[in-house]
Amino acid sequence: MTMVGLFWVTPDAVYVGSPPTAIGGCVRLTADGLEAVDPDGSRTWTWEGLRSAVVEDVPAESPSGRAPKFLGSMISAAFGAFLGEGPPEMTLRLETEYGPEAVTVYSAAAGGYGAEEAALSQELLARFVAGTADPRVLAAWGREHALEGTPKPRVREAVLRTWAEA
Repeated sequence: MTMVGLFWVTPDAVYVGSPPTAIGGCVRLTADGLEAVDPDGSRTWTWEGLRSAVVEDVPAESPSGRAPKFLGSMISAAFGAFLGEGPPEMTLRLETEYGPEAVTVYSAAAGGYGAEEAALSQELLARFVAGTADPRVLAAWGREHALEGTPKPRVREAVLRTWAEA
């Protein structure tokens, strides 16, 4: 498993924000669109049916200590529901052919995201909606690299740029 920008990539799936929480909540990227899963069920949106997808309330990274914060995010994501608290919430705002939708997603970075990484992630989401980028590129990368762990910030930014150009 690895975090690249606002995406959590495993060998089997790609998520916006964190992987499924202890209670099952997540937003998964697929070749066809987005799938939001929560304890009450799931909702899906096709890329063609979306006008926009933007993650709001993205926590900004503070200048100190990335590694301890990343470890903290993993502990928070894994045990948050059990302890009654969880990772920071973000909102995935969707403009659909039928109107606006909002979905809660959880941050995978307890210390927040770097400005460049967040901007590149937002740009990539916009490109998925526009049909000029393909989420299968992230899935393919995950099958090859997700078990290597989360790359350093500059590498993550380079990976995001590569995904946007594919």
